[in-house]
Amino acid sequence: MMYNIGSRVSMSVVIALAVFTLHWTVSCAGKMKIVEEPNTFGLNNPLLTGSNRLQAKVPPSPVSGPPHLHRLAGKCFSYIESTYKYEFCPFHNITQHEQSFRWNAYSGILGIWQEWEITNNTFLAMWLREGDSCGTKNRQTKVLLSCGNSSKLAHVSEPSTCMYLLRFETPLVCHPHSLLVYPTLSDKLQKQWDEAEQALYEELITEQGYNSMLKDIFEEAGFLKTQKVNDNQQSKTTTKNFESLEQCTEDFQKLSEDVDRLKALLTQHNIPHEKETAERSQSPPSAITTETSRDQRLRGDAGLLADVQ
Repeated sequence: MMYNIGSRVSMSVVIALAVFTLHWTVSCAGKMKIVEEPNTFGLNNPLLTGSNRLQAKVPPSPVSGPPHLHRLAGKCFSYIESTYKYEFCPFHNITQHEQSFRWNAYSGILGIWQEWEITNNTFLAMWLREGDSCGTKNRQTKVLLSCGNSSKLAHVSEPSTCMYLLRFETPLVCHPHSLLVYPTLSDKLQKQWDEAEQALYEELITEQGYNSMLKDIFEEAGFLKTQKVNDNQQSKTTTKNFESLEQCTEDFQKLSEDVDRLKALLTQHNIPHEKETAERSQSPPSAITTETSRDQRLRGDAGLLADVQ
């Protein structure tokens, strides 16, 4: 009888130890998983608290470009290479997450959606900039679009330090006209582009002036991030630029070169300009106002006429 009691006690102890061991193993595994899981979501994980999420430096630019690609907004596509998981969310951001159990496993932002790269009337790539700091600069990513049977990240590389290159495949760009820029513009901007083409053909503007006009059109359409600043910001920038004599001299040289180019342009089109200063000094205020408004026909890059039809 004593033997049976002892056997039952021993069996109970063994069972208790087994249950405790199993519970401890599951508990430890859960703790390890907690360390890893945030690295698989990062910036895009809605379950994380604000303090644990990756913090973007700037908000993404508005959705733009071909309308049929807008359906990609709000979706994310993952790609795993070696120990890293990349997550690309079109028109929002791209993140990188190290898939390891190291205590300091890396998770970071490789770029926030900024603008399109446009070449030869084609949306060539998406640019995501202002990512996490990398030395003296920020990480940035260029995403090339190519035809594929399904929407997915197909390749990731790092051509230079903190500069990433991705290839995104999707059937949305398989049509030969799917990435053309001109059809996506409003009637107003299409007309401006037509006028720029005509002016270039008639040699009323230079190639540089033509490209400047296209840049303005693309910025107005929202395809490019505008570089224009308001008057207050421009005033502050100008004041800062002229804090040193060297910078002042350099800027003066550039302005002198611009003036020489404008004079050459005026001469080319038989527009008098040498006596302009003397005539202004002898003209009444009303005449000066009229002369100024007429001079405003020249704008932008050298060779660009505002009233080209």
